[in-house]
Amino acid sequence: MPRKGLSVLADPTRTNGHRPPGPSALLPSTGLPDGPAPTPTAGEGSEPGPSGVRPDRPSRRIAWTAAELLSAEFPPPRWAVPGVLAEGVNLLAGPPKVGKSWLALALAVAVATGGKALGSIDVEAGPVLYLALEDTGRRLQSRLGKALADRDTWPDALSFAIEWPPLTSGGDARLAAWLDEHPSARLVIVDVFAKLRGTVPPGLSAYDADYLSMSRIKAVADHYGVAVLLIHHTRKMTSDDFLTDVSGTNGLAGAADATLVLRRTRGEADGVLHVVGRDVDEAQYAMAFYPDLGTWQMLDKPAGELGISDTAATILAHLRSHEGDTPKQISDGTGLNYGLVKKTVGRMADKGQLDTDGRGRYFVPADGEAA
Repeated sequence: MPRKGLSVLADPTRTNGHRPPGPSALLPSTGLPDGPAPTPTAGEGSEPGPSGVRPDRPSRRIAWTAAELLSAEFPPPRWAVPGVLAEGVNLLAGPPKVGKSWLALALAVAVATGGKALGSIDVEAGPVLYLALEDTGRRLQSRLGKALADRDTWPDALSFAIEWPPLTSGGDARLAAWLDEHPSARLVIVDVFAKLRGTVPPGLSAYDADYLSMSRIKAVADHYGVAVLLIHHTRKMTSDDFLTDVSGTNGLAGAADATLVLRRTRGEADGVLHVVGRDVDEAQYAMAFYPDLGTWQMLDKPAGELGISDTAATILAHLRSHEGDTPKQISDGTGLNYGLVKKTVGRMADKGQLDTDGRGRYFVPADGEAA
């Protein structure tokens, strides 16, 4: 028996051989636009833009003199998740099956209900649209059941669709229509972006094609001041620079307002979320995945401490408040065996997890994190 308020999503493959008329048919009470997608007012080869954007919304000012710009007052960015997801286009990339969809779903539930995102960040409640374009209704329902296992009711502000027209075939207009109907919307999630981007004019370079696709969705995000989270994949080969992990050309990350890369060794619960963007500070967050709950939480420790031993973590914690201690002082302060401490700090210094002055004193690196 479904919980109160829980909408059972239809599987489009089981409708007596006929596909439903559109995403709204899957969710009769979510407020998704009915009927076929609006016909775009611009062709596929035109400049990107939300073809369904209503003309009564105030236009943005795009030019100033230096004096005008310095005296202008701008509202702060609207945050879906403070410090992590701001208004504009946010690209979340990671390897297949690393848990990107679970992370997106956890963020969707938190923002729709106004709870705590990632277990610790207070968020303001507002409507959320989740385009789960690689899922069936059955699979999506199963995931939601796990994510909402501790709740009695379905979050009314959370809407789903498992089909959506590509941006170049009216998808941007349909998205604009949904945002018009939900003016307080705080988050739109597209999982995955490759299913929504659509075709591009022939003859474009790969970079230009990527940038153009991002520009279409960015035009909608900027016009409505809403955070859009695009799920994307990373390359098979990783590198030290997480931005180069993003699959495709630099046109994707270059056009995005923020790029997030989720890294996790397969089979392990802990991971690292790398974040960089125009309105967000560059950061690395230590994360933990809880498969039984289908959710991610931010850990209360630096990302650099993931994957190191409990002994090393204890030493790091001690040195944060006792910088410059020797192995003997660390041993006395923590209760760890002196021989073990001496070997461990030497290895940590070799790995860049600790700094030493050459006189037997050890320090946490200046950036505050182990390498």
